[in-house]
Amino acid sequence: MTKLRVDFFSISLDGYGAGPNQSFDSPLGVGGEALHDWFVVTRSFHQVAGQDGGETGVDDDFAARGAENLGAFIMGRNMFGPPQGGDWSDDTWKGWWGDNPPYHAPVFVLTHYPRAPITMEGGTTFHFVTDGIHAALKRATEAAHGKDIRLAGGVATIRQYLQAGLIDQMHLAIAPIMLGSGESLLSGIDTLKLGYVLTEHVQTAKATHIVLTKRT
Repeated sequence: MTKLRVDFFSISLDGYGAGPNQSFDSPLGVGGEALHDWFVVTRSFHQVAGQDGGETGVDDDFAARGAENLGAFIMGRNMFGPPQGGDWSDDTWKGWWGDNPPYHAPVFVLTHYPRAPITMEGGTTFHFVTDGIHAALKRATEAAHGKDIRLAGGVATIRQYLQAGLIDQMHLAIAPIMLGSGESLLSGIDTLKLGYVLTEHVQTAKATHIVLTKRT
C-alpha cells in the first residue's frame, strides 16, 4: 500500500524548518543551511551528490531509509524555485538541482500557476499541480505504482498535508541549533489529536531523530 512519507526533514531545537529572510541566495533563510549539517556528511548524501566517501552510522542509516521504496514525490512551489516565486513568465527555471535532479521519478509541484511538465535527465519529470494537495496526492499515488511517495517540503506544504491528516509517517531530524524565527513546522498543530504517535527516537552527536506514525 502506498504511503505518504516525510523523510530526513530537519528542524531546529526551536521548531523551525527554515530560518528568517529566505531569498534566492539563502533559500533556507538565515542560518537554515546548518539544519542539514548532519545529513550532508553522510555516505547516502555523498552518493546522491556523485561524491565518494561520507560517514556511516545512525545518521546515514536514517538517510538511506529515506531513499527506499519511492515511486513519486510532492513538493511546494517554493521548494522547486526561489521563495516568493510568482507566475512562470521566466520558464527557464528548472529547479535548484541542475540537469539531473536527485529524484529519478515523477515530482508533483504545488503551484497557483499552470506550467507544462518538464522532463529532466535521470528519469525526473516535474508536473505542476494547480488544484490543491488532494489532487497532487491522487496523481502521485497513481504515478508511484504501489511504491511510497515522499513529501519533500517545504514547511508550508508539509503543514498542509499534516493538518489534513494525510501523512502516514514523518521522520524529523532535530538539529542542535536555534534559529529564533523563520518557518515553524508544528506550531499550532495538535499532532496527538490528528492521531500521530512517536514510534522511534534516536539521538546522535549531530541530530535527534524522531519518527511520528499515524495510527490506523
